[in-house]
Amino acid sequence: MLDKDEFERVKKQALELFKKAHIVITESEKERLEIVDGGLGKIDEIGLEIITYVNTDRYCAKEMVLLPNQTCPEHKHPNHDGQLGKEETFRCRYGRVYLFVEGERTIRHVDPPNEYFTAAHEIILDPGDQYTIPP
Repeated sequence: MLDKDEFERVKKQALELFKKAHIVITESEKERLEIVDGGLGKIDEIGLEIITYVNTDRYCAKEMVLLPNQTCPEHKHPNHDGQLGKEETFRCRYGRVYLFVEGERTIRHVDPPNEYFTAAHEIILDPGDQYTIPP
């Protein structure tokens, strides 16, 4: 868990990146900013910062920021109680995103930072690019 100073440092960095990407964030959304480190305690390496607009069993809409050199924790949206897992669409608005998904191993431009990552297929997103991961 992040201490208060670290949380505020990461929050400030995330809000600056939203601003650079020209994404308008309301005061209420700023207060609800979620900082996720996957329980690993390595926020500068593994984590993400999220503003959630909607999140239900069937649909979600979020804005996410990754700090420079930060990797989103690997995760899945599996089928549950007979329902398909969620699809997830990533759209790059600013910077460059190296997205790793299941599939044939590709030549990587970057390597995920440690043994917690198994996805081997690299997708590169530049501003305006998007990629949808099936359930």
